[in-house]
Amino acid sequence: MLLLWVAVVAVSALATPAPGAGGQRRGAVQAWPDAPNVVLVVSDSFDGRLTFYPGSQVVKLPFINFMKAHGTSFLNAYTNSPICCPSRAAMWSGLFTHLTESWNNFKGLDPNYTTWMDVMEKHGYRTQKFGKLDYTSGHHSISNRVEAWTRDVVFLLRQEGRPMVNLVPKKTKVRVMEGDWKNTDRAVNWLRKEAINYTQPFVLYLGLNLPHPYPSPSSGENFGSSTFHTSLYWLKKVSYDAIKIPKWSPLSEMHPIDYYSSYTKNCTGKFTEKEIKDIRAFYYAMCAETDAMLGEIILALHQLDLLQKSIVIYTSDHGELAMEHRQFYKMSMYEASAHVPLLIMGPGIKTNLQVSNVVSLVDIYPTMLDIAGIPLPQNLSGYSLLPLSSEMFKNEQKFKNLHPPWILSEFHGCNVNASTYMLRTNQWKYIAYSDGASVLPQLFDLSSDPDELTNIATKFPEVTSSLDQKLRSIINYPKVSASVHQYNKEQFIKWKQSIGQNYSNVIANLRWHQDWLKEPRKYENAIDQWLKIHSDPGNI
Repeated sequence: MLLLWVAVVAVSALATPAPGAGGQRRGAVQAWPDAPNVVLVVSDSFDGRLTFYPGSQVVKLPFINFMKAHGTSFLNAYTNSPICCPSRAAMWSGLFTHLTESWNNFKGLDPNYTTWMDVMEKHGYRTQKFGKLDYTSGHHSISNRVEAWTRDVVFLLRQEGRPMVNLVPKKTKVRVMEGDWKNTDRAVNWLRKEAINYTQPFVLYLGLNLPHPYPSPSSGENFGSSTFHTSLYWLKKVSYDAIKIPKWSPLSEMHPIDYYSSYTKNCTGKFTEKEIKDIRAFYYAMCAETDAMLGEIILALHQLDLLQKSIVIYTSDHGELAMEHRQFYKMSMYEASAHVPLLIMGPGIKTNLQVSNVVSLVDIYPTMLDIAGIPLPQNLSGYSLLPLSSEMFKNEQKFKNLHPPWILSEFHGCNVNASTYMLRTNQWKYIAYSDGASVLPQLFDLSSDPDELTNIATKFPEVTSSLDQKLRSIINYPKVSASVHQYNKEQFIKWKQSIGQNYSNVIANLRWHQDWLKEPRKYENAIDQWLKIHSDPGNI
């Protein structure tokens, strides 16, 4: 790793290559002198706030810092759905979640959908993918699937093992997440043995599982991924004193959706300050290991003289709460869960630039095509990021209107008992639930309340009403919620019929079994009542 660090310093000392002609607007003619290669690295569960101050002071991320210095970083980038598969479906399709109908980790993008990589390949790019994809369907347990379908049922069941930490006590243990390192090695070898020989430009995708928490080995697959696991080597990259202990609202004062999430994630019990700080420290250490894998790609490009010919993009499918708001995992519109990293560097990209505009992962699709000089389809939900990051666009203010001043994120999966919709603008974060009437909304002023501790929806009714009207102009969210409810019911009925009379016994052995076994008939009755209530999305 010392050689790695020396190489980073060496690369940092290189003069930034002269920018090319830059990018192009929607449908413009190819403007680059030579079509650049494109490398997209996507990790899992990486809190985007760690890429800028003050989060950047908590853990050493040398390669992310290198990308910041030699490229453009987006300070307000968001997932379009804070869970793996729906988020990745949006990223690969350029469409909002309600358009892909990727409602949970099993219902992703249609396998026949034309992704940005398919389009680039048709236009002469050589393409390669390594690692985690998860945009057509996720590889998750049946427990997670049933939880997503039954979240409309009126019951409360813990669905996770309590989050914990696990340390490899070796100062020399670098490759903790061996699967990710293996895929990183495969990507590097592909660059060295194949990509270097191409006469056409290439696009390379590397998907990483880190810093997603690991499955708890003592509980098995059905108990989810709730162990933050790292080695002493990576833990030493974390500034323990800089770790912030998040403030929690009392359980009695929590928004009902937040209480449901905290309960199902088994986080309503007592946690010591040391427990919380350790979980956060281990998570940051896992982020440091992720950064090193990104670095392997950057260093390989440099060593092969490809860095000055390649645009490198780094992002994540969503963030990680790491005990903020009394939760771990994602499935939330709070910043730790929904805010993602997004950095771009390469020929024609502005260096050391921080963009404050709100952007989201659906913008990846048009950006990739724009880099390749390919005309953009008109049905996309996203917008190219090149006007905000390319040297071609000197007057940044002039092109701000090319991206709307808002982003949309939505969630319909497990651990949250109502479909959730977030409208994020420059100052405000507005979160609506279900049909917009049965569950109270949330409003946060991120400029004065960055920790999102005070819901001011009732204090500022005019702002709340205005944002709700804007949200409804983008998405008919009561109708979408009704469609998801109907889908959940239909899928659960199919599953229940496939199991037969033993369905209750199967549920009893899923992640919520401790609660279910105490009063199985009570919960069976709740499911029966839910199934008796018929809903028709067309009536909304």
